[in-house]
Amino acid sequence: MRSLSQIILLLTLSVGLFAQSPHGKELTMACADCHNPKGWKLEAGTYSFTHEKTQFPLMGMHQDVNCKLCHPTLVFSEAETECVSCHTDMHYQTVGMECERCHTPKSWLVENINDIHRQSRFPLVGAHITADCYSCHPSASLLRFEPLGVECIDCHQKDYDATTSPNHVQGNFSTECLDCHNINAFSWSGSGFNHSFFPLTEGHALNDCQACHTGTDYSNISSECFACHQTDYNAASNPNHINADFSTNCTECHTTRPDWKPAEFAAHDGQYFPVYSGKHAGTWDNCIECHTNPNNYASNSCIICHDHNQADMDDEHDEVGGYVYSDPACFECHPTGEAEGGFNHNESNFPLTGAHITTDCLECHANGYAGTTLICEDCHIDDYNQSTNPNHFAIGIANDCETCHTTNPEWKPATFPTHNSYYALIGAHATIATDCFTCHNGNYNNTPNTCYACHTEDYNQTNNPDHQTAQFPTDCESCHTQSVWVPSTFDHDGLYFPIYSGAHNGKWDQCSDCHTNPGNYAIFTCLTCHEQGETNSEHEGITGYQYNSEACLACHPDGSGSGGFNHNNTNFPLTGAHTSVDCNLCHENGYSGTSTICSDCHQTDYNQSTNPNHSALGITNDCETCHTTNPDWQPATFPIHNSFYVLAGAHVAIANDCAVCHNGNYNNTPNTCYGCHAPDYNQTNNPPHQSAQFPTDCEMCHTQSVWVPSTFDHDGQYFPIYSGSHNGEWDQCSDCHTNPGNYSIFTCLPCHPQGEMNNEHEGIPGYQYNSDACLACHPDGGNSKTTIDQFKKDK
Repeated sequence: MRSLSQIILLLTLSVGLFAQSPHGKELTMACADCHNPKGWKLEAGTYSFTHEKTQFPLMGMHQDVNCKLCHPTLVFSEAETECVSCHTDMHYQTVGMECERCHTPKSWLVENINDIHRQSRFPLVGAHITADCYSCHPSASLLRFEPLGVECIDCHQKDYDATTSPNHVQGNFSTECLDCHNINAFSWSGSGFNHSFFPLTEGHALNDCQACHTGTDYSNISSECFACHQTDYNAASNPNHINADFSTNCTECHTTRPDWKPAEFAAHDGQYFPVYSGKHAGTWDNCIECHTNPNNYASNSCIICHDHNQADMDDEHDEVGGYVYSDPACFECHPTGEAEGGFNHNESNFPLTGAHITTDCLECHANGYAGTTLICEDCHIDDYNQSTNPNHFAIGIANDCETCHTTNPEWKPATFPTHNSYYALIGAHATIATDCFTCHNGNYNNTPNTCYACHTEDYNQTNNPDHQTAQFPTDCESCHTQSVWVPSTFDHDGLYFPIYSGAHNGKWDQCSDCHTNPGNYAIFTCLTCHEQGETNSEHEGITGYQYNSEACLACHPDGSGSGGFNHNNTNFPLTGAHTSVDCNLCHENGYSGTSTICSDCHQTDYNQSTNPNHSALGITNDCETCHTTNPDWQPATFPIHNSFYVLAGAHVAIANDCAVCHNGNYNNTPNTCYGCHAPDYNQTNNPPHQSAQFPTDCEMCHTQSVWVPSTFDHDGQYFPIYSGSHNGEWDQCSDCHTNPGNYSIFTCLPCHPQGEMNNEHEGIPGYQYNSDACLACHPDGGNSKTTIDQFKKDK
């Protein structure tokens, strides 16, 4: 029998087991809603639970489904409410996952396809309502409804390509079908064509497209009336459109009504003459009453229609300026057909005066009376172009006739108020301004406009001073005015040298005192009055002094003795070789504006330099960088040496002793260490660089400061001897490199005896007693015994 403790344990476990709900922790319903004390099994009429109280009421076909199809486990909360959680997507994800958009629980059949389509990107209208689904959705039989393009051409490309009347492809028609076709239509034909770009009204309301579109290219047709109705235009006889030169813009008179009638030329009143309004309204029946020439509707007659005669008209128009008894004149003076407000030239903005009074009206109004210009040159441009004295066009006189002329016959008399634009009349010239003959002598084309050209005789006959002999300039206005010849002015003080003021005022009598060459007043002298001995004494200690007239003027431009020029007081003091240079070497073009830049004077020296060749080496032509003004350019420095070769370390100490490296030749000095230190390289014996074939790239081991100590990255490039196990185990390179002629040969064996090595490598496969094997197995020179012991242990 079981003990009491076992029974208690079994009861405890049973209570704990049955206290746990098999429906999960989230079920909050009372057990009594479904179960009763008789048993756990559900039977009809034994439970009060209803699905309508849950978040998923059972409707339609869901009411007949076995519970376990949706609830395969007793944990009811695990059942999903989305359709796709129970129902396989038969549409292969082509219509989305929201089944309820098309289906209801009543049936899988869809009865409202059109309604559903209206909610999509492509509502079904017109012929699309009756279209077979399969014609657009080729995979519909498989329940696959892949997304389609919503543009017409996406489905109707074949229709587009196959169309021949018109040929859409050849005509390059738009692929926007809706541009021409009505989406509500059930046919591609003209009845469904969108012709809004050219409304078909009245006479154009045709169903036969080919009545207008006679060719295969329907787009190549003009929308202008005349393009289709040229035959009607040409055949019109009342009036004859061609002879009357009527406009080909049919809409000016006609509408789209059949047989072209009634037609009306409503523009007649506004564009030509009021015949539908005013005094002429109702006074005519046919166009030919005024337009007597059926071949030219541009001509008209007023005189025939009205009981006018010239005598009466002449009386009525007495004192009316510009009156002429002619049909065109009637219209021009009475453009509205009214007697009142008729045209009178004298009351217009162009009264007739002078020669215009007797001029035939048609000479001005040859193209009609409307819009006749008021500008002289528009009528008289031929007179302007044919003028000869002066030739208006050749000398650029303005064609603004009224500037100089009135309406007097033959253009005379004339004034020339623009004379100052060619030659200013001032002073004495102003008093003879109206006496043109004095200067022009009847010829207005070749009159000179310079003083000398008119006053050559005055120049030649002048003898105080003798202008011609002294070769005075012919620029008269430099001394004379246009008022009088005397007194004359000559700004000698301002232009050249003060002789009317300052120290030289009153020191001369004749121009020839200074200008000793009467044939060239550009030549002058100071030496006649200033003797050399006295002048030399006065200039003692003055740098740049020379005894010549040009130097006098350059140093004493105002003629005063004080404040004379001293080169040492300028921004270019004379030093070195400059103190003994002839002034003219620097001032050959005068003393003003002489450059202070060395290269401006010494560019030739720069170009001709040979040791070193400055130009070839690209040395700057800024001379003062290296040179002073000492003769022969020596001594010279070279502060830009580092631009060619950097002087560092021991080189700095000999930077000023150029001969050490250059030996007098500054063109071919090498710029590599070995180029200068080849003897040092060849003579080195510890180690012997040459026999050991050391690289000639000295800076790999040495610096520019000293040769010793030198650096050689033996550890990084070859084998660690300054670190690791071999550090401090050697004295000379020859300890390992026993062949002084070839440092690529080395040995490990003198320090590592064979017997000892054989014992240490016992059991090591591939072991060989040679130096190459040592380096291959111990590239860092590591402790061989440790390595061997570890190898044996691993094995």
